[in-house]
Amino acid sequence: MNDIAEGATQLGHATALPPSPDEAVLDRVPNPHPGTNYVARFTVPEFTSLCPVTGQPDFAHLVIDYVPGDWLVESKSLKLYLGSFRNHGAFHEDCTVAIGLRLRDLLAPRWLRIGGYWYPRGGIPIDVFWQSGAPLEGVWLPDQGVPPYRGRG
Repeated sequence: MNDIAEGATQLGHATALPPSPDEAVLDRVPNPHPGTNYVARFTVPEFTSLCPVTGQPDFAHLVIDYVPGDWLVESKSLKLYLGSFRNHGAFHEDCTVAIGLRLRDLLAPRWLRIGGYWYPRGGIPIDVFWQSGAPLEGVWLPDQGVPPYRGRG
């Protein structure tokens, strides 16, 4: 395995969707620019989970921004991890914050934030935001680009 793929256990292999977030494996790979502050962004416009009370599907648009330290999250493993929420029952707040905490613990980034823009259930959209600390000075941090929910008004 080359240096780029070091630590990537799922990259280049057929991998089934994990049955749950707890069973999902998140891989990390070395950051080729560990001394440089830059923002990496993952946009997940079709995130799904289940309401833990009704079992009905919940849908969100997630935006994950982070300033890497020594590690990057390997994108295939992130995709599979996020897909594992499809059959997982949890409230919007729990899903959003749990994803942020898991990435923080895996990567030890210089900074991380996640915006969970959830589609309405029961007529109320719930947006959930979490970040690991204050944004780093001098790092360009673009707006997440997701407009607030506005019905047909």
